[in-house]
Amino acid sequence: MVEYLKQHGIIKSREVAEVMEAIDRGLFVPAGCPPYVDRPVQIGYNATISAPHMHASCLELLEKQLLPGMSALDVGSGTGYLTACFALMVGPQGHVVGVEHIPELVTSSVENIKKSSAASLSKEGSLSIHVADGRLGWPELAPCDAIHVGAAAPEIPQPLIDQLKPGGRMVIPVGTVFQNLKVVDKKLDGSVSVRNEICVWYVPFTSRATQLHDY
Repeated sequence: MVEYLKQHGIIKSREVAEVMEAIDRGLFVPAGCPPYVDRPVQIGYNATISAPHMHASCLELLEKQLLPGMSALDVGSGTGYLTACFALMVGPQGHVVGVEHIPELVTSSVENIKKSSAASLSKEGSLSIHVADGRLGWPELAPCDAIHVGAAAPEIPQPLIDQLKPGGRMVIPVGTVFQNLKVVDKKLDGSVSVRNEICVWYVPFTSRATQLHDY
């Protein structure tokens, strides 16, 4: 999987390649689903785990905000895969929080992480996952060097911008019918710039009740 992504120019960074090799995606995909094929996988509760190329793209975009000792927030952490990747990159001196509003996914993601190479970081407390409304972020961790959002918001939530550290970066899919992965940079003077990276298709960033409607 990693070699495929490198050959297609998705992975350019040695650090991103190493972390995606270290965190086995197979531990985070439901039994019976192909873990290493480059496509999203349904994980229940009207949620998905993103395709490997999207995870790689987000890691590449956030690499400079995921240096050892930095802090990262993973909103809509799902299976915990990308949260675990973040934790491995920032290391034991860093701090990574995943927030997910489906309690069952939080429970299973914690178990997934326990089987992975990020298990010690979870045990020591530098990596944690919580049940919460990701639209509100996680104020206890703020300000964050990196914020990743794994669902498409109609607009960028202000609480997430507020919780971004000067010099920090957020990647978030935005849109309804048409979506763009946006890169949000907060400059050292506190001003914010936003640019479109690529067109994407994510599940909606919404309330738990709306997500579970008809499930």
